Amino acid sequence: MQTQNEWPRWAAFLKRYHLDHFTAWVLEAGGPLALLGAQALYFGRSFLGHQKVDLLAHALEDETEVRAFAAYLHGQSNG
Repeated sequence: MQTQNEWPRWAAFLKRYHLDHFTAWVLEAGGPLALLGAQALYFGRSFLGHQKVDLLAHALEDETEVRAFAAYLHGQSNG
């Protein structure tokens, strides 16, 4: 998937601000909140930049990808 190419960049950003553990927890526990977050990103995409926001929003809409990214964040935190 195209979004998986962005995972290292997203993980580095989250780790820089010490948000990697929190983000992984929210992604695992949030369920429907991820879908609402995707919709919020689509709504604000003109302010945030289309391409990157669309990739993130698309990833948040796919439950399998959300869980895989959370697992990736856990792996980055442990490694």
